[in-house]
Amino acid sequence: MTTATAKTVNNRERETLGEFFLRAPAVGPALALIVAILVFSFATDTFFDLDNLSTVVQQSLVVGTLALGQTLIILIAGIDLSNASSMVVATLVMAKLAAVTNVFFALLAGVALTVVVGLFIGTLATRIKLPAFIITLGTFTGLTAVAKLIAGGQAVPVSDGLLTWLGTKRYLFGGIPITYGMTLALLMFLAVWYALTKTAWGKHVYAVGNAPESARLSGIKVNRTVLSVYLVAGLCFGIAAWQALGRTPNADPNQFQLGNLDSITAVVLGGTSLFGGRGSVLGTLFGALVVAVLRSGLTQMGVDGNYQDLATGALLIAAVVVDRIARRQQQS
Repeated sequence: MTTATAKTVNNRERETLGEFFLRAPAVGPALALIVAILVFSFATDTFFDLDNLSTVVQQSLVVGTLALGQTLIILIAGIDLSNASSMVVATLVMAKLAAVTNVFFALLAGVALTVVVGLFIGTLATRIKLPAFIITLGTFTGLTAVAKLIAGGQAVPVSDGLLTWLGTKRYLFGGIPITYGMTLALLMFLAVWYALTKTAWGKHVYAVGNAPESARLSGIKVNRTVLSVYLVAGLCFGIAAWQALGRTPNADPNQFQLGNLDSITAVVLGGTSLFGGRGSVLGTLFGALVVAVLRSGLTQMGVDGNYQDLATGALLIAAVVVDRIARRQQQS
């Protein structure tokens, strides 16, 4: 075999490996999660304990549920900077209404609020053709102010069992601590995975993210698909509010100030392209766990919170760079 032939074969092998990672974007974050768990298990004495691992998963639930909705939006080449603020307002609405009316109605009202916010954003994006970044930046600013006005500068405690039910802990096989929130999150990820991979709606979501004009010419109702994505994402954000109250029975307007960025980080770390059309909810699940593992491990090592944010930001930039390189290789 000549040198030129050998180089050609090697190039083909590299291209095949690159195509594999493009086809399976969840592989990278899964490997990163395993490496992070191993590193922190050796670096600390308590990280690999079952109780600690359960706590890490519980800590990832809110961001993971936010990231699930964010995944759908990013798949259509959109973005939502207001998801965490929408969720926080929903927690306050639930807590305030639960004190004066039926708690089930309070829960439904909070979830309905986030769906209405999704409808508002989706309508502006499809009818007026405003950029999602601008719409959600304005919505984020407005909802942050609304949260402070509702709260009146104070956190609102929640004592009702339904609003905190997702935080109820049970033990699987007699020793593995799990919560109802974990089960609900898993069911949500499975439902969205099925919708994206096994239904026509899912194919339309990927098609719109890849090339909206081509999708339109092929008969896909692009505006309807985009609007439906924002509605489903809004539902996810409402359930994230319920998850948040299950985790901490306190509706606080100052909570989750970086929740929008953490959800985007989880999505991008999970292999979903910021340019739309490529990604998976399984990758997002791994990405959310990577963020939670990183923060928990660094906390147990005594690393300052500012350095934790620095490490998370560096991971996000690295993930975007890798995505950009993969896109260029795919196009070449």
